[in-house]
Amino acid sequence: MTRTLRATAISLAAILAATLGLTQPAWAASYSASLTTAVAGLPVATEVRTGYSRDLFPHWIDADGDGCNTRNEVLYAEATTKPTISGTCTLSGGRWYSYYDNAYWTLTGDLDIDHMVPLAEAWDSGARNWTTSRRQAYANDLGDSRALAAVTDNVNQAKGDQDPATWLPPYASARCRYIGEWVAVKLRWRLTVDSAEKSALTSWANNCPATTISVTYAY
Repeated sequence: MTRTLRATAISLAAILAATLGLTQPAWAASYSASLTTAVAGLPVATEVRTGYSRDLFPHWIDADGDGCNTRNEVLYAEATTKPTISGTCTLSGGRWYSYYDNAYWTLTGDLDIDHMVPLAEAWDSGARNWTTSRRQAYANDLGDSRALAAVTDNVNQAKGDQDPATWLPPYASARCRYIGEWVAVKLRWRLTVDSAEKSALTSWANNCPATTISVTYAY
């Protein structure tokens, strides 16, 4: 396809998408909209847990072969004071901020790496239909800083696999940020929401400060 024909096709697709109430053509590489618009556009579907296992999401891999797995990559990236790396990617001397509960930590053992949208929630919302390689990519997503977060371990454990209809960070000032990051991850991976989740997200989006949600789709 020539450049001119391709540009024409994309323009026609955009017009069709707008006519149908869609914000982006199906093959768009990225998305950007206000939080309220982004939430309104999330597709609603019944969640299905059947067949779920964490083992279906291989995680904490060393994708780039540098000796540091995904957990340690996130810890290093999010440290407010960068740790020293020694041996087989042992981190020491760092400091971390857990925004869920407004707490600081200096020991990596006090931190979990939270999947913003939990693995079980992702399964329920569409990942059950993915290949294992795509689920691995999801579970180790370093391409968007909102996908994984270093947070206080017991706070993450209290969250479990809950969505914002039943769990939000205990630190009230963190909740609008959390809602925006949850929506961004759902959009990035083209995941659905259930009706209770959609209702909770809509309520928060309407009451949080105006913000823009921009994502690059994962393929």
